[in-house]
Amino acid sequence: MSEGHVYSEGHVDKERIEAAWRDPGLRETAETRAAVDAAWAALDRGEIRVAEKSPSGDWVVNVWVKEAILLRFASVPAEPFSVGPFHYRDKVPLKTDPAAAGIRVVPPATIRYGAFLEEGVVCMPSYVNVGAWVGSGTMIDTWATVGSCAQVGRNVHVSGGVGIGGVLEPMQAAPVIVEDHAFLGSRVVLTEGVRVGAGAVLGAGVILTGSTPIVDVTGSEPSIVKGMVPPRAVVIPGTMPKRFPAGEYGVPAALVIGMRKPSTDEKTSLNETLREFPIAT
Repeated sequence: MSEGHVYSEGHVDKERIEAAWRDPGLRETAETRAAVDAAWAALDRGEIRVAEKSPSGDWVVNVWVKEAILLRFASVPAEPFSVGPFHYRDKVPLKTDPAAAGIRVVPPATIRYGAFLEEGVVCMPSYVNVGAWVGSGTMIDTWATVGSCAQVGRNVHVSGGVGIGGVLEPMQAAPVIVEDHAFLGSRVVLTEGVRVGAGAVLGAGVILTGSTPIVDVTGSEPSIVKGMVPPRAVVIPGTMPKRFPAGEYGVPAALVIGMRKPSTDEKTSLNETLREFPIAT
């Protein structure tokens, strides 16, 4: 970005951001711009988050942080800038100095300002959007996408081509959350605030929206949930029959075929995990 837009590191004024969101007449004041800049800087440093776990274990969305993100997008013009041989025109600069952050970034990985990656994250050629949070020890593999506001825990493997959807609106909507030690197989897609529990293993090609049936098939009768993969569950793609006026067809579902064993090394490959059940890989 040009030197005309500097992101402040001052105090984050939550109340001013909330007031400006309610009253558009306050959005262009110097005080509001400073508060929004400070919020973005705090997001970039990992001092505030779009969503965080409460002491009870529930995830809480910090709506005012989303408001700060959108207020910046509404008030800042797109500007040209260059990174090496690449030329861009955007409202948000890219993060700089991965060495100081202790992360590995392989060209041409893109991490936008306002995302936070803990020390020890590895980004192969991939994309991490504004408001995302990624924990230490996590690998974001080639052509994977971590969408705006998504929360990815520690020691997660995000395999090649995975799409973790972003969300800024509606304001109260929870982002996609992937908890610690989860394994997302190649081409997994997660959208609409899906939550993946700690240690869960999602096989290649699993697609989950907020309304996708997640069917536990380990018992004598199926048990169906939506929007939440249980901790340590091992999940593969499946289908369920659904009747339409034109006939009955299979619609996408996800099948819980077992639970990851406590003895399983967290770094065990997806193929080795699925063979335990057994599932051809």
